[in-house]
Amino acid sequence: MSRVAVITDSCASLPDEFYEKYDIAMVPYYVHIGNRSVRDLVDMTREEFLQHLRTATELPKTANPGAGDYLQKFQDAARRTTEIVSIHMTSLGSGAYQAALVAREMALQQVSGVRIEVVDTRNVAMAHGWMVLEAARAAQAGARLDDILALIQRMIPVTRMLQTADTLRYLYMGGRIGRAQHLAGSLLRIRPLISMEDGVIVALGQERSRSAIYQRMVDLIAQKVGRGGSIKAAVIHAADEGAAGTLRRLLEENFRCVEMLVTNLSSALAVHTGPGTVGVCYFPAEVLQP
Repeated sequence: MSRVAVITDSCASLPDEFYEKYDIAMVPYYVHIGNRSVRDLVDMTREEFLQHLRTATELPKTANPGAGDYLQKFQDAARRTTEIVSIHMTSLGSGAYQAALVAREMALQQVSGVRIEVVDTRNVAMAHGWMVLEAARAAQAGARLDDILALIQRMIPVTRMLQTADTLRYLYMGGRIGRAQHLAGSLLRIRPLISMEDGVIVALGQERSRSAIYQRMVDLIAQKVGRGGSIKAAVIHAADEGAAGTLRRLLEENFRCVEMLVTNLSSALAVHTGPGTVGVCYFPAEVLQP
């Protein structure tokens, strides 16, 4: 059993089987569909949610877990270890980090002799997920909490997400772009390219074809690691395995992919970009070496 308990939430977008395989405690986000509230990955699969989203006339709302949700996981972990790390998506895009901080203080008042660290990855999706996964692998290999925290801090500045959406409809429904932008973008079939810098979503441009935007992703990665550089990459998508496969092949042709994963985007994230979303989350493989 690992010395360090690793906790995260469903926005990490890890493949479902990884939570059990790597002993990662997952706290689900909440998705509100009309008058019904469901727990991401618990009450509804990603595939079921995306099927609903395709025909939704009103955009579902999401809510981060509360302090009580994290407190329960901290209490469970404290029964088997004295070192706990809770890893979260950017605090500038969700209240999960703050909720976990509150839960940490509550847990420390109830349980003595336990160390709990709460980490803001300043990132999202599998960029966040990679830090969770590598932390869990290190924990299973016997690493102590300070070693794992150092690993995450090395990963934070070099782990990057590049993502595009097939339609602007969901960005418009969610209030993230105006009607004029939505109409113009839809008419021209514009596909935006977005990323995240220091915890904030940034626009990197736009293209009118998938092939052009995938090539743009490859060029941006090459600027960071060099053509043929060694990376660990995860292709993320929302109900578009074909697009995910195309992007995967392109990445494998241009880089030495030490590890390649393909996974569906978390429902709590896919709600904002919709079916057809595809992207890559990657980091240089050498960052794993201290």
